[in-house]
Amino acid sequence: MSELEDISHHIHDRISSLQRMLDLSVVALPHNKIRKLGQELFSLQRLLEELEKCVDRQREQLKHLKELEQSFQKDAENVDHLKDNMPAHMPVKKGPANGKPVLNNNDGAAVQLGQPENVKKSGKNYVREMEFITMPEFDSIPQYMRGRVSYDKLNAAVQSLNTAVTAKYKILHQSAKTLNNHARKLHQRFKDQETKDTKGQYFVVEDDIREFTQMRVDKQFQGILNMLRHCQRLRELRGGGLTRYMLS
Repeated sequence: MSELEDISHHIHDRISSLQRMLDLSVVALPHNKIRKLGQELFSLQRLLEELEKCVDRQREQLKHLKELEQSFQKDAENVDHLKDNMPAHMPVKKGPANGKPVLNNNDGAAVQLGQPENVKKSGKNYVREMEFITMPEFDSIPQYMRGRVSYDKLNAAVQSLNTAVTAKYKILHQSAKTLNNHARKLHQRFKDQETKDTKGQYFVVEDDIREFTQMRVDKQFQGILNMLRHCQRLRELRGGGLTRYMLS
């Protein structure tokens, strides 16, 4: 805007000068004065043309700034929409990073575990987790199967199952000698529930879910398991009077 103001002040000064010369034109002017008046008029014309160009440039800049403002406003609205509709559970693939196992620090277990000294972290301590359900996967579940279970509630169940799996295998990965009485009994129970078909697999049973989570094992829970099977997150293995829910 400073460029436009400078040109405007300059033109104003030229016009004032010409006005004074015109006021003097009532009397006879020498030829050189008339010539100077013509030069001033010519210069004023060029300044006016330059002013028009400057105004056009300022108009284009203003138009561009308005477009930027609208774009920023739209981006801000999109960000606000994302903030207001952020899923409680973001689907993230979890697994070994750089070939090294990743441990989940949120075990959620109500069991007081022993703390052995100088325990070395190795591959045997890795605990696999179930991946959260994505929105496209949730939309693919038939309505009759979903019932009143929301996307957030389904992923909350995934989190609870992961909590149970993590708590169980953290106990199994420790020596029974380092555990307290209750944890030692759980350790033995977990061992008794394993079969040749569960070797190398991660699974929990209903008692584990009751032990380590606040999730209710009821009719709705069975419906959630059906949805997780539909999304290929787990499968069932029956035998010995138990239903084992194995991570797929």
